[in-house]
Amino acid sequence: MNQDELENERKDYTAATLTENSTKADPMKQFEVWFDEAQEAKVPERSAMTLATATTDGRPSARIVLLKGVHDTGFVFYTNYLSRKGKEITKNPIGALTFFWPSMERQVRIEGTLEKITKEQSEKYFHSRPKNSQIGAVVSPQSQEIDSRDLLEKKWNELSAEYENKEVPKPSFWGGYILKPRLIEFWQGRPSRLHDRIVYKKIDNKTWKKTRLAP
Repeated sequence: MNQDELENERKDYTAATLTENSTKADPMKQFEVWFDEAQEAKVPERSAMTLATATTDGRPSARIVLLKGVHDTGFVFYTNYLSRKGKEITKNPIGALTFFWPSMERQVRIEGTLEKITKEQSEKYFHSRPKNSQIGAVVSPQSQEIDSRDLLEKKWNELSAEYENKEVPKPSFWGGYILKPRLIEFWQGRPSRLHDRIVYKKIDNKTWKKTRLAP
């Protein structure tokens, strides 16, 4: 790595602006606007988001997951409940999400509480997935140490044959979470690092307060 090149690596952001008046009163509606614009701009993997969780003693971890639903109440994703993130959520159900769309020079940060969605919702989504992905979810003991990839592939082949003409049952350890936001920040890159930051904070169950932050 060339340290000088890294230190001098810069980009000036000029794509758009963001003002208090141009944003909606409800941040969930504002997110939908930006999410739709990301689709129109053909942003690759617009649903990819960083999910951050933490242990009860404050040790954080983060990984990329895919957004699979946006509702008035929050953001939905699916995973293995026995994975590292699942175990952390069980003990400390507070998390954060970050979306970054470089081509649009935009970022969205979200903080809130995490809870499981209903079994029925998880079942419905699980069976909408490609069958190979369903089998993959059953086979993988996510986040656990394994001896080799060969063992995974052997088990996958066995279950693929077993369920060739049958429905794959959703495993009890797999399902969805919803992150219910208490804070949502919209970031728009601007020249000279004077970026636009509009943040919404929930002050009661229905009301959001919108303010501007310094970059």
